[in-house]
Amino acid sequence: MSAVQKTCLVVDDSKMIRRVASRILRDLKFEPLEAPDGSKAMEMCKVSMPDAILLDWNMPIMDGLSFLKALRKEPNGDTPIVVFCTAERDVMKITEALEAGANEYVMKPFDSDILESKFSEAGLV
Repeated sequence: MSAVQKTCLVVDDSKMIRRVASRILRDLKFEPLEAPDGSKAMEMCKVSMPDAILLDWNMPIMDGLSFLKALRKEPNGDTPIVVFCTAERDVMKITEALEAGANEYVMKPFDSDILESKFSEAGLV
């Protein structure tokens, strides 16, 4: 009997980024889920909390940081490993994300090696 596949929610307003990330996640043996913004992602998390979340910073409706702060207040919202995925190179913003509850962060553009190493550091793979 095989173990239950881990899920990873990709939250990004770019369809292309979601598609690329989902392909990488499948290669890492994750079941990818997609949300175009933090608000939709929050609805999905309330239904079923994913094992991991790949989170963009700048999105319409609800940005990544607002989503992360709201997520961590939800029942079981402290369980997903959150990897912030951003073009932000500002150390203050990265620090803010980590203080808000992000486990790791990656810079865009990312590739499968970068994601695999971050997920490995976070204990996911």
